Amino acid sequence: MTEPRWLDTFQQRDWRSYVEGSVRLADLLDRDLKAKHGLTMAEYEILVRLSEAPERRLRMAELADVASQSRSRLSHTVSRLECKGLVARNTCGADKRGVNAELTDDGFAFLSKAAVDHVATVRQFFIDVIDPEDLAAIGRAFTAIAEQVDKAR
Repeated sequence: MTEPRWLDTFQQRDWRSYVEGSVRLADLLDRDLKAKHGLTMAEYEILVRLSEAPERRLRMAELADVASQSRSRLSHTVSRLECKGLVARNTCGADKRGVNAELTDDGFAFLSKAAVDHVATVRQFFIDVIDPEDLAAIGRAFTAIAEQVDKAR
């Protein structure tokens, strides 16, 4: 067997900073959305993805991919959003086997209000505390990470 490639002191420090910071930030964003709008981050992400899609509609399988959720988890999350009147499900036009999730007009209006608060929190705890050069580096780094993870799937 080959010897593990242990992290050096600086790599360990940076890795731990990433883990601690990302967990704390995700928790804060989730708590903030729940407190102000009764939404989880997963629900918010689905609403955002639907708002950006043509006709505010995506096939459930595609929505699961872009929202980084399993199909089973997505189905449960969309059910909660349906109960709130924010999302509707209907069959795909040409392919009756497929199911679309569609952002309702109420869902779009709700998201528009939630997005104002959410972006303020993102700015306060992420964007505005990072130098622009470092922010660009984070963007490049996580694009590379996402691509590497996608290759491993």
